[in-house]
Amino acid sequence: MAKPIEVHDSDFAEKVLKSKTPVVVDFWAPWCGPCRVIAPILDKLAGEYAGRLTIAKVNTDDNVQYASQLGIQGIPTLVIFKDGREVGRLVGARPEAMYREIFDKVLAMA
Repeated sequence: MAKPIEVHDSDFAEKVLKSKTPVVVDFWAPWCGPCRVIAPILDKLAGEYAGRLTIAKVNTDDNVQYASQLGIQGIPTLVIFKDGREVGRLVGARPEAMYREIFDKVLAMA
């Protein structure tokens, strides 16, 4: 089963901005309680949406460049990219159903 991919400042452009499929980037940190709560949900959804949507994880403690450029102020923050552009953003932990709803909307975008 597919898992979220790890992304770093050095490969963010390649793995996220140049991706052929939409990418949901989870900006997180190991010390963040809500980040740990949503991790298993994102793991599950990465498998279910494999091939149609990529879930990526950026540890903000180790990778500050894109977190700063994108104005990430709180974590977890999920930023959704399609065709190299931000098309959505969620701040804070949410229920699985909300993630599914948003992911499905992104996939339905022309």
